[in-house]
Amino acid sequence: MGLFVKKETNDNMPLYNLGLEKTVVIVGLGNIGAEYNLTRHNIGFYCIDQFAESNDFPKWTQKKDLKCELSVQSINNKRVVLVKPHTYMNLSGEAVQAVQHFYKVLAEDTVVIHDELDVPFGQIRMRTGGGSAGHNGIKSLIQHGNENVDRIRVGIHNDFAEKADSADFVLGKFTATEQENLKKLSKEVTAILTEYLYGGTLPHETRTVFD
Repeated sequence: MGLFVKKETNDNMPLYNLGLEKTVVIVGLGNIGAEYNLTRHNIGFYCIDQFAESNDFPKWTQKKDLKCELSVQSINNKRVVLVKPHTYMNLSGEAVQAVQHFYKVLAEDTVVIHDELDVPFGQIRMRTGGGSAGHNGIKSLIQHGNENVDRIRVGIHNDFAEKADSADFVLGKFTATEQENLKKLSKEVTAILTEYLYGGTLPHETRTVFD
């Protein structure tokens, strides 16, 4: 392989990368549209936006053929492709698979950030693979060959979860108190992703950001 690696171009992405080791894909799950901002199901979008901002990624670019928004830059000699699917949650697997095929990335080099109803708000759990636990975005990923991706599961469960229909709960907005704590959660997700990009593996553990 030559020193220069040619890549897709647009106003925000350079034509070449120098000597990149590998490409990794990081996906934040959510629903597009302003009405979904700060809803529990969109914590993946929120966290990936904060990661992009913290690491000075270029402006998001919509890619209709890949059914998503992308932002790409190099970190630790890796090409890091950030993805926000534009398929809505239930069809997230279509966009993820399209991006993986375009960049020739396998599931083992893909990390997905998503909400987890069974995990308390304030906790983040990591694992590779596993079932969907009723999460339609994860169910779609599994259907499109991504049952073994690394997953950053951001807890959204609170005292109201048991009293509400699960679909209504995940599509509801975070409480005012929870919104005040979202930055702390997203900073921890950024730290986890940084460990992954510099260490090579995702830590399989539980992080308690606050009780």
